[in-house]
Amino acid sequence: MFVQVIEAADTDPAVLDAMRRWRDELRPGAIGFLGSTGGRTPDGDLVVVARFTSEAEARRNSDRPEQGDWWAQVEKYVHGGVRFHDCADVATMLDGGTNDAGFVQVIVGRAKDQITASEVAESSSRFVSSYRPDVRGGLCAVAPDGTTIEVVYFTSEEEARRNEAADLPTEAQADMDEFWSRFEHPHFYDLPEPVLWS
Repeated sequence: MFVQVIEAADTDPAVLDAMRRWRDELRPGAIGFLGSTGGRTPDGDLVVVARFTSEAEARRNSDRPEQGDWWAQVEKYVHGGVRFHDCADVATMLDGGTNDAGFVQVIVGRAKDQITASEVAESSSRFVSSYRPDVRGGLCAVAPDGTTIEVVYFTSEEEARRNEAADLPTEAQADMDEFWSRFEHPHFYDLPEPVLWS
């Protein structure tokens, strides 16, 4: 699997209409497209995580003229910066993502030392299996520059907030603190109305 991630700051709500247009008009010609998770945060940022069978198929999609035309329209709704991450190092957490999730968090950070998607997925899987029954699954990806993306699918935002506020056993809290200490300034995108396609 190959993952492309887009982060766009300060977007208009109309950017979601553009996403739906991609689904309806461009998706049929996107060879190798497996699905995507994305949406607009309450403060107007956009994040999209698109999954492809391979890097070659993702490149073919990006090179389509209609893809370029579509992105030119999307840019009209973006008033802040845009960042792209191409990730060949990808792993799933638990059973991977689900289109039934009621809430999604996309966490983007940069590892202080070398880390693999499998390491992130394995660590997260151990933790959520024991302490987070609200987590349905997830996806982890690492870009060549060390940017790490974790997509976590929850049953609902209400359950996610309740469980993240709960006290953890001392050892579990220490393990989680040690894990997050490996990353610089992780940014959390909260998607209360995630756009989920597969």
